[in-house]
Amino acid sequence: MTDAPAAPAVEPFDVVDVIRAKRDGHRLGDEQIDWVIDAYTRGVVAEQQMAALAMAIFLRGMERHEIARWTHAMIDSGERMDFSALSKPTTDKHSTGGVGDKITLPLAPLVASYGVAVPQLSGRGLGHTGGTLDKLEAIPGWRADLSNAEMMAQLESAGAVICAAGSGLAPADKKLYALRDITGTVEAIPLIASSIMSKKIAEGTAALTLDVKTGAGAFMKDEADARELASTMVALGTDAGVRTVALLTDMSAPLGRTAGNGLEVRESLEVLAGGGPADVVELTCALAREMLEAAGVRDPDVEAALADGRAMDSWRAMISAQDGDVDAPLPTAKHVEEIHATEDGVVTGLDAMGVGVSAWRLGAGRSRPGEAVQAAAGVEIEAHIGDRVRAGDVLARLHTDTAERMPRAIEAITGSWTLAAPGTAVPARKIVKDRIA
Repeated sequence: MTDAPAAPAVEPFDVVDVIRAKRDGHRLGDEQIDWVIDAYTRGVVAEQQMAALAMAIFLRGMERHEIARWTHAMIDSGERMDFSALSKPTTDKHSTGGVGDKITLPLAPLVASYGVAVPQLSGRGLGHTGGTLDKLEAIPGWRADLSNAEMMAQLESAGAVICAAGSGLAPADKKLYALRDITGTVEAIPLIASSIMSKKIAEGTAALTLDVKTGAGAFMKDEADARELASTMVALGTDAGVRTVALLTDMSAPLGRTAGNGLEVRESLEVLAGGGPADVVELTCALAREMLEAAGVRDPDVEAALADGRAMDSWRAMISAQDGDVDAPLPTAKHVEEIHATEDGVVTGLDAMGVGVSAWRLGAGRSRPGEAVQAAAGVEIEAHIGDRVRAGDVLARLHTDTAERMPRAIEAITGSWTLAAPGTAVPARKIVKDRIA
């Protein structure tokens, strides 16, 4: 006689009831939230059911307590990292992403040069915004995947690590992130905030500085939406015991003069050598001051650390620890074409989205997860906001290894420059719009 199969476990809630509750504008209870995230991770809640709930959240929103509970339920779906064994304080940064946003590359070693640990778990690009790991993989030999033990050892020795997040951190978020991307619910602020903060809180850092971008090339184009997102994430971090502050920053134009993996590494090295574009230096230093002060370093002269080589020393230690050849030349593209000005004038606007889409079409980005990117592809900007140009001057250089990509990339970037009459005064661009704490 064989044993009868065990009866399936009875779930404490019906997902349809949870969907209806949010659809009708009700606040979800703690137990409902805990259950639906756990059940979705286990596969009990089907993809189409979570899609319906995500749309209900998008349309009806969530209260602060609901978002906090949702965030912690996603954290509890996986492991938490613990940096308490390190001999130095930890501080981290997250950017909502933009065109030419290479700030993590000079920022992590700059902060580490002050004896502070920077565990920067980063991702890959999708669409017009580049991924930090894709950029660093332009360096010969550099590897993104580290074990937890390797990460801890590198933080102790080099002070900074930029690597891929392990699969054990907030696995519920990984499932939900992919679902939001194909169901028109990416822009739901409660889901964006909980997605970012579940990973950052699970990561275990003591302090977090957020770079929330707004403008044409940002995820949040509307400043009011970006401000709401920043405030929501600061509240989530604070409630979780992580010292959190957000800078609201401008992404109406690209950051710096490059968009593309190897090109952005080159520009980051210029910053670490004490040079580089003024906007990249300004934002790097603003974020570094926030991160260091949160870690207990008072009044750091971060500009001096860039100028005297300390930050570059930290960069070399960080890259070498991940098997990168710090002295190897960066890759160069097989095909380069120039975009020329058709009239005289002063650049008063440069569309970040046009530049970003062009870099993506050149091969710097991907259309779907797992797709290969070109290390040398991208856009090199010669004429930025405030620059004077004459007809025939080079506005930008487009780089790719695939000549067939060039026509559509040129199409995307054509018209991205706004010119005014020669002699027109151009107001200085304000990179940091506000600080939210």
